[in-house]
Amino acid sequence: MELAATAPALVSQRTTPSRRPRSGGHRLPMVVKLAYRNLFHDRLSFFVTVVGILFSVVLVAVQSGIYLGSANKIATIIDAAPADLWVVPLGTKSYDDPSFLSGRERYMALSAPGVADSEDMVVSFARWRKPLGGETTVLLIGTSGDSPKALPPNIIEGSRPALEAPNTVAIDRSYFKDLGVDKLGDNAELNGSAVKLVAITKRVRSFTTLPFVFTSIDEARKLSGANQDQASYQRVTLLPSADIETVRKEIETRLPDTEVLTQAEFRTRSQDYWLKQTGAGAALDAGKLLGLIVGIVIVAQTLYSSTKDHINEFATLRALGAGAGYIVKVILIQAVLSGLIGYVLGMSLALVAIHFAQDTKLTIIMTAPLAAQLFAITIGMCIFAAVSAIIKVVRIDPAVVFSR
Repeated sequence: MELAATAPALVSQRTTPSRRPRSGGHRLPMVVKLAYRNLFHDRLSFFVTVVGILFSVVLVAVQSGIYLGSANKIATIIDAAPADLWVVPLGTKSYDDPSFLSGRERYMALSAPGVADSEDMVVSFARWRKPLGGETTVLLIGTSGDSPKALPPNIIEGSRPALEAPNTVAIDRSYFKDLGVDKLGDNAELNGSAVKLVAITKRVRSFTTLPFVFTSIDEARKLSGANQDQASYQRVTLLPSADIETVRKEIETRLPDTEVLTQAEFRTRSQDYWLKQTGAGAALDAGKLLGLIVGIVIVAQTLYSSTKDHINEFATLRALGAGAGYIVKVILIQAVLSGLIGYVLGMSLALVAIHFAQDTKLTIIMTAPLAAQLFAITIGMCIFAAVSAIIKVVRIDPAVVFSR
């Protein structure tokens, strides 16, 4: 009777597991669990690893963002005043390496077949005298007000038509302190002539320390001492049906003492000069390399230390039949998990820094492709750092389990 009474309970207990919904597909694989537990077993080591990766991500992200921002700042004026072709003085290294053309270039360009328009642009160095005393050098830029590509862009106070009045200028808000002004209507001196601030821009900054000062084409010629027909550059616009290479060759034939560049060529030449020939780009690249080295060293040291601390456990797995590849997967997953956490935290901190730098002279840009590249670099860095731990693992002798 007792057996009969207990039999249903025993049957129930035995059949219960078969009635449970199978959730094996939702469980983490054992190799992931091992990696997770190893990673979080020593909280201090994990913290050091994440901080190292975070520092590396922030440094590489900011340095890359500065490089990209610098490239864009170098081409700020070229991008704001696009043209199909640029006629520039022979030997011009970059946009802010100005000199004057002879004065006949506009008419010669206009006479070439396929040309719709050619606009003068004056760029010149000038001396700015602050209202309360002191001088600084600026880059004076003048364009025609009736052009659809008239500079400056992004005016937040005042207006572009106001620059057509004599002795008027526009500057960027970020240069107020450098130029000794703080609002519309302030006065200063430019090359010995009194000028009035009638327009203010936002985030129109130069790559160098020289502030941009915008004015009309006539005022720029007067302040720079150029003749009425002279300009620093010609912005040539072509007819829709014109072939750019054919027109370029024609203008080069007519103006042998100049260079005729496409928009992309002039942009690239200016960027290459400042980022490659001056060494500015090399300094930024060195900062990125330093960040990668720091990240690799810290992650490698932590993973190696973790592997050494668990060497007996890994040896036990080997003795139980686990292959070296299985244990290598554990280490690689540890590295990838570390990289994911470090990347998320580091990129978040980098984005905060980029946000607060928007209205300063330091331009930092982050784009989706750059963020994706940084993610790949971070994961690759962590995997590369795992090599030292992997070498230690594959050399484990399972016999050490039986010698303990």
